[in-house]
Amino acid sequence: MNRLSTIVPPPYRAPVQIDSTTGEDTFATAMTQERRPFTVRIVSNETELSKAVSIRADAYGRHMPEFGEKLRIAEETDTEPGVIVLLAESRLDGTPLGTLRIQSNAYKPLKVEQSVSLPRWLRDRPLVEGSRLGIVSGSIGRLVKMVLIKATLQYCEQDGIDWAIVAARAPLDRQYDQMMFEDLFPEQGFIPMRHGNNIPHRVLGFEIDTGHQRLVEARHPLLKFMRYTDHPDIDVRVDRDSDLGELFPVPSMSRAFPPLGRRPV
Repeated sequence: MNRLSTIVPPPYRAPVQIDSTTGEDTFATAMTQERRPFTVRIVSNETELSKAVSIRADAYGRHMPEFGEKLRIAEETDTEPGVIVLLAESRLDGTPLGTLRIQSNAYKPLKVEQSVSLPRWLRDRPLVEGSRLGIVSGSIGRLVKMVLIKATLQYCEQDGIDWAIVAARAPLDRQYDQMMFEDLFPEQGFIPMRHGNNIPHRVLGFEIDTGHQRLVEARHPLLKFMRYTDHPDIDVRVDRDSDLGELFPVPSMSRAFPPLGRRPV
């Protein structure tokens, strides 16, 4: 497939909103707080991990039944050093609603590096890969997905990560396009993932340091949600005293990297 056929239009730009008193553009600058009917946090014990595994298997099973069954048990990666698993749970009854796994490259290469060699300018930089995204179906699932992605970017900011990487198959890749992730291999498009049953994926990345400015400049419709809305239901702080806490990197883990590479202009 030609790479150009997969490109989606640029994100919608919101109209300019001018404050009649100050004459300033007021687009998405007022911080608000929203509570959702679910929480998002890092799993800290085997019970929570089992919930994450369950929703993951159900989600994958809707599209790939045989593979979904294989995911009914936790994967070794789930509890490796440098890996956290996010879990979204209903406030009402604790039902699992979504999950996403985050692997840093502090201890070993990212999973996606089993299938591709990342661009030279990304090597030796603190990175994470988001994978095993699974959500319930329906409108609540779509909201959970957005909050999980926001939680991932918050985790990157607090832990000094430079880029968040995802490998996405069609049509899920377009959702990341809309969120201003960029294709790291634009000339190759969809690449068969050897570590993922050779299913073609695009490998996309989001630069953390420039994320806010890029959303502002694009007048992105998700700017207020991502940057100017406080979601107290998101908690991505690692509990070092939990059952799994000793497996997670310390906050300064990314500082162990050698001098950063420079991205070509």
